[in-house]
Amino acid sequence: MRRDEDVDARETISVLKRAGKALLFDIDGTLADTDALHLEAFNQVLGPRGHIFDHARFSKELQGFSNASIGTRFLADQPPERQAAILGAKEETFRKLVSGKIQAVPGLMTLLALADRANTPLVAVTNAPRLNAEMLLSGLGVVHRFKALIIGDELPHGKPHPMPYLEGLRAVNAAPGLSLAFEDSRSGIQSASAAGIATIGIRTSLSHDDMVAAGARMTAKTFDDPELIKLVAAKMNW
Repeated sequence: MRRDEDVDARETISVLKRAGKALLFDIDGTLADTDALHLEAFNQVLGPRGHIFDHARFSKELQGFSNASIGTRFLADQPPERQAAILGAKEETFRKLVSGKIQAVPGLMTLLALADRANTPLVAVTNAPRLNAEMLLSGLGVVHRFKALIIGDELPHGKPHPMPYLEGLRAVNAAPGLSLAFEDSRSGIQSASAAGIATIGIRTSLSHDDMVAAGARMTAKTFDDPELIKLVAAKMNW
């Protein structure tokens, strides 16, 4: 982190220590189980360029990372504008694949309704392009529930840097120590944890051990897991 960014981060954390509660959610693989379709789209676009991914490689090298970082790593022989175009084609492929197939992870709608009744603000924090994020939130019918949508690629740093989650907290004046994050990827868990937010791993893709190793406080397969509900209710004082 550069000196000016370090100062900004410290000032942000100082302000947030005096703030309230929030629930912050990744989108892909967390609100909706879309990772298999992302894997298919990456293989369609990057496969002809010599990069084929199985699930294990996808989860370590692609899942949760910004397109800018993916382009730098796997399309290093291309100029930046060409990297963006290739990965833009991947996102277009994904949107075609996911159209009509957007389904919430079980228990999500009940949890969001509980948050609404308690006036607990909700924030979506993602490395996905804005068009993808808005398509998924709209497809789930939850756009109106989220007070803010933070896009990692629109910031100086995306996940696994803490900046996206710090921006999410700042958007609703929430404190990291009073909030919870929900993530399905290593980079997302690292981002939220580095922002000081206790993070629950949603096991749509990674194992419990992988998520705990990345920094997750606990993990659950779905949002209606009794231990997840217990932790959220205690943290939010519901």
